[in-house]
Amino acid sequence: MLAEQYLLILMVKVAVAAALASILSRSAAFQRMLVRDERTLLQRLQLALILSLSYGAGVVTRCLVPEYQAVDLGLEGSIVAGLIGGYFCGLLSGVLISLPAFFIGGEWMSMPLFAGIGVLGGLMRDIAPDKEDVWRFSPFFDLSLWQLFRRRQEWRRSAFRVACVLMIIFAELLRVGVARLFNPRGVFTLVPGGSRVSFLTGAAIFLSTIFAVTTPLKIWNNFRNEKKLEAQQRRLNEARLAALTSQINPHFLFNTLNTVSSLIRTRPEEARRMVYKLSSILRRLLRNTENFTPLRDEIAFIENYMAIELVRFGDKLRFVKEMEEATLDRLVPSMLLQPLIENSIRHGLSSKVEGGTVRVSSRLENGRIHLLVEDDGVGISEARLSRLFELGIGISNVNERLKVLFGDGYRMWIDSKPGEGTRTGIEIPELQATVAAAS
Repeated sequence: MLAEQYLLILMVKVAVAAALASILSRSAAFQRMLVRDERTLLQRLQLALILSLSYGAGVVTRCLVPEYQAVDLGLEGSIVAGLIGGYFCGLLSGVLISLPAFFIGGEWMSMPLFAGIGVLGGLMRDIAPDKEDVWRFSPFFDLSLWQLFRRRQEWRRSAFRVACVLMIIFAELLRVGVARLFNPRGVFTLVPGGSRVSFLTGAAIFLSTIFAVTTPLKIWNNFRNEKKLEAQQRRLNEARLAALTSQINPHFLFNTLNTVSSLIRTRPEEARRMVYKLSSILRRLLRNTENFTPLRDEIAFIENYMAIELVRFGDKLRFVKEMEEATLDRLVPSMLLQPLIENSIRHGLSSKVEGGTVRVSSRLENGRIHLLVEDDGVGISEARLSRLFELGIGISNVNERLKVLFGDGYRMWIDSKPGEGTRTGIEIPELQATVAAAS
């Protein structure tokens, strides 16, 4: 075989390894396997089956169509299985991958060779200083050697990376040796029988084996890093939401208790009814730990809150709901409306002699939920309006929670005119019940 033909086969071989890795990384089952560092016996069995079917398909293709030599990645698949799955996964994958070569190609040494190489990959995983090092070793041998002598404080990691490359070279040498010793039906290799190749061609064969092992690991490691970043961001968002919730609940309760305390001496019966309403609110706050709740439940919570405020303000305060029936079973962030209504009462209506009205409305439009809180209070000055998202707990808290939950997928706006009132609008995507469960 000409050197040019060898090089073409070797390039196709690495390309096949990269394509196979990309295809596998789209499988949900394989994704779950990749992100785990420790696996149960059943999970290792599943991982071995996935890898065996994928790499074994190339062996079948090569056995049936001998011209397609570049798709046979049996040796490389056994190494990969051992590196990422351990002894059991490497041994089982090596056996299963070799079955087509054993039965179709009559290559009777392929099974012990692949099984042993799979166990060798598991051994390398076992001696790794950190399981993450399995994913990080470089196919460039010179860089690994440079790191070994340059970064002496990390010599174990650098030595392991050099050992991984040497292990792959040893596996390829072993395959070539077995093929020569048991010619012609020992095991498949790109250097069949006793044929000789030039030094450069031989070096290229070994390099292609190294890259056919390391390329899938690099592709899958990028995927694992993305998943880990997503998980970290999710945990960060959950922590921020918990912090925001713990911030707004005491603020709300403090204001409500102030209202109750102002009535205890002058109107004790009214104060007792308010305490009863407050207990209903507390039960809701303590029971509900989800980020989302049906709008119907949010409105029920608001009604209990407004019952307390209506006792305090009497006829000066009016509350109007205009909710589209279709919106009531849609999911909205918990404690979304209460801070906005509280702002309307405290800052818009409490200082107005004749009182006023708080109006809450909702509608569905183009798959989005539109919520509006309005009051006909004293309004907000233009200078304060421009900084409202930075002031106080209520508005800034709601805006921050929406930003965490929806990113750029929400809209919140405030429109106010001094002496006429304030309108606060929120627009969020329409959510299904499954979203709340996932949150």
